Amino acid sequence: MTGAVRTLASPRGWNTRDWRATRDRLITLWRRSLRFRTIVITVALTATTILVTCLAMALVIQNELFTARKDQVLLEAQRATASAQATLDAAVDSTDPAAAQTLMNGIATRLSQQSSSDLIALYRIGPPSPLAPQPFISPTFESRLVTPELRTQVQSSPDLQWWQSVALPAENDREVPGILVGHQLRFPAQDGVDYYELYMGYDLASAAQTLSFVQVLLWVVGLILVVLIGAIAWVVLRSVTTPIADAAETSAKFAAGDLGVRLPVRGEDELATLNRSFNAMADSIESQIKELADLSLVQQRFVSDVSHELRTPLTTIKLAADMINDQREEFDPVTGRAAELLHAQVQRFEVLLTDLLEISRYDAGSVQLELEPTSLASLAEDVIASMEQLAEKHGTDVRLVAPGGYTPVDMDARRIRRIVRNLLGNAIEHGEGRPIVVSVDSDRDAVALGVRDFGLGMRAEDVDRVFDRFWRADPSRVRTIGGTGLGLSIALGDARLHGGTLAVWSEPGHGSNFVLTLPRDGRPLGSSPLPLVPDDEQGGTLEALGLTQPISLGRTTTRGTT
Repeated sequence: MTGAVRTLASPRGWNTRDWRATRDRLITLWRRSLRFRTIVITVALTATTILVTCLAMALVIQNELFTARKDQVLLEAQRATASAQATLDAAVDSTDPAAAQTLMNGIATRLSQQSSSDLIALYRIGPPSPLAPQPFISPTFESRLVTPELRTQVQSSPDLQWWQSVALPAENDREVPGILVGHQLRFPAQDGVDYYELYMGYDLASAAQTLSFVQVLLWVVGLILVVLIGAIAWVVLRSVTTPIADAAETSAKFAAGDLGVRLPVRGEDELATLNRSFNAMADSIESQIKELADLSLVQQRFVSDVSHELRTPLTTIKLAADMINDQREEFDPVTGRAAELLHAQVQRFEVLLTDLLEISRYDAGSVQLELEPTSLASLAEDVIASMEQLAEKHGTDVRLVAPGGYTPVDMDARRIRRIVRNLLGNAIEHGEGRPIVVSVDSDRDAVALGVRDFGLGMRAEDVDRVFDRFWRADPSRVRTIGGTGLGLSIALGDARLHGGTLAVWSEPGHGSNFVLTLPRDGRPLGSSPLPLVPDDEQGGTLEALGLTQPISLGRTTTRGTT
């Protein structure tokens, strides 16, 4: 006989993943949905309250049912015992054992008829006697039900009634709760009176059934209440949270720049008042933003127009300043120094005017990139070589570490070169004459360049403002390379035009690290090939990069292929 065997994968892994996904969805829903969170809290508190109430009611009902049944049983047993004792007291003393036994059987029958118990037992107190009636035990009565403690109490208290909760035998080997009641009976005897222990068993099955029915009813009603309260909370919250959700969505669109969105106003309640207030606020903000936009446009046009208009007189002034500066040797020392200052400041004014024109182009959105395949590592080498004299003037050594970045990447070489010159110039000026490391690396998605100096560094609040226009970390510090305060702002704009990023890390006493990251072929930019926090930051020492020995400026490079 042949057959196919199919192997089923264990569902444990799938169940675990499914459970984790469900858990994550619920956690996300809990954080983001006010309606879901409120309903869960409402249902949880309601369920807890109903659970406590049902438990308390079940305990109270159970106690009341038991107490009522117990009182009924004790009263019934007391009446049956009194009737049997009256019958015994009226009986005539007889020396015939058979007559005494007949009287015993009659008393047992009378007890069974006058009570609802069919579990009856009569035990003689004292040693056995052939003349006394034999003990009577019902067929279904088990002697084990009578505990020694109960027998002791019954034997020692002839005029008191005693009871005990027991488990009575039932059909199919089951047990039902019950009560065993004990008394003493006095039998007439030849030599006086014989005392017997009377035990009567009453089952509480009917009370237990009633209690079970009540408990089930309580739980069903509690569950229905939880569902109904949850549904009511859902309806009420929906009527309240839907306008709130609309307001949140509208405010998010407004914050994203859609200034024309407004909230619908219905009725005159608090939500309508909120919507009217939001719409009024939106109208006011929209008008102010339009005014500011118009003012900004006027300012941009003013800066652009003034910059363009200054070009002609600046050209004339520059020509005149160059001529005067070329003949400064023929002037007296004071006039010659004045000619040098005039020439330097005219050059700085020309750079500032060029930067202002560039900024105005950014503001107007009229900047166009001229992309061409360029090796970022080679570009960095060229910039380092062009700034060799400036670095030597400051006593700074520059090292290029380039494990990657030689593969050409589409970029506007002029703008990227301007970024690198700006970063390297700032590092030289603020590097306190210490070595500077220029790193270039790349991966499949991006190429990056980092400029690391070991100068004074900047505080956290200075790092947050380092790309602001005309901002300087130390206003009292004199610029030595003629910066205009717009270089880093323009560099950030150039990086963003390429779809890249320009980030900075700096700590006082540890220097600074600027990282420029550019994407390859328009790919989405992920992580940078270079870390923003430098590898030597743990120790903060130059030895971490091997920079304790003199470095040949612009010629010491570590290359790789990529």
